[in-house]
Amino acid sequence: MAFLDIALIPLVVFWAIGHEEYLLSALFGLLFAGLSDPGGSFGHIASHVAAFGLIGAGVTALGFGIAADAWGWLVLAAFAVTLVAGLAIAFGARRFATALLLNMWFIVTLGVGFSFHHYARLTSYTWGQVLAWTGGAALWIVIAFLAWLIRGRTDQPQPVAELPGDTSRRKLTRPLIMFALVRAVAISGAVALAFGLNLSHGYWMPIAVAVALKPNLQQATLASVQRIVGALIGAVVAALLLLLPAGEDGLRLFAVTRGLEVVALVLLMHGVAMRVWNYALYTAAIAAGALVLVDLAQPSDYAAEGYRVLWTVCGVGIGLLVMLLAGVLAKRTAKRTAKPPAQPA
Repeated sequence: MAFLDIALIPLVVFWAIGHEEYLLSALFGLLFAGLSDPGGSFGHIASHVAAFGLIGAGVTALGFGIAADAWGWLVLAAFAVTLVAGLAIAFGARRFATALLLNMWFIVTLGVGFSFHHYARLTSYTWGQVLAWTGGAALWIVIAFLAWLIRGRTDQPQPVAELPGDTSRRKLTRPLIMFALVRAVAISGAVALAFGLNLSHGYWMPIAVAVALKPNLQQATLASVQRIVGALIGAVVAALLLLLPAGEDGLRLFAVTRGLEVVALVLLMHGVAMRVWNYALYTAAIAAGALVLVDLAQPSDYAAEGYRVLWTVCGVGIGLLVMLLAGVLAKRTAKRTAKPPAQPA
């Protein structure tokens, strides 16, 4: 409920200025800033969320800035961002989790920015998207400050207690580096397929690959199944909601559109609430909310929902295949290492 109350602020602001194409960046900036909130004193919260917001602003600028460039640059940038995010494990599980959030956001910026450049009726500026993201993150800091004052200037709990809080540094061992490289290669390969082949809504493929790549095959399989189920539910919900403005015009179309934007915020709120309770429902809520906001800004036909589910399934398949091959290779390497040396004659 707190997220819904806060999210109404950017919604009303973008209603007032008439630039709803920047609403998605503001909401994700707010959402991810809240997830990255480590709790504690206000100074501790402000410094960490501010650093997260600034790095996210750079990621936003990079994603929207190169979205219209040749697909090779997108692949190179995806590889670099994913590799850096994977190596963030050296700074603790907490920073690794927040780095993965930014990694996911970067893929979204590529897809949304690419679609904006191919939609003639809509103009989106990179600086505007960066400002929207930064504003969303800054809004969370303001709300955290008000909560700190209301609660008597005491330390605040971490909003999502289930997320890792470990910030102890660890050595970058060979398995950690190899896993980061595997993620980077797999996700950048999916970006190459999505943008190199100019697939309709193809950026859902690298997002699914990123979700499917887990430290072991069992975790990857579970996350992949939940991702597919969530994407399917989210696409169906979004398609049903987007039937409402079909055939409407004038004042009624305006009212229905504004109502659907509020519904999208409610869906995102449910996603926040279910983040660590059920990943399939979390994916469904976030996907439905994001799809409604994207399609309201740039209307598409209903085949788009089918494409999104299709590319999600393909991305999950790529992720599982990569994990399976990596597991086979690791077993062979372990056997070769464990093999006793030959005895001299």
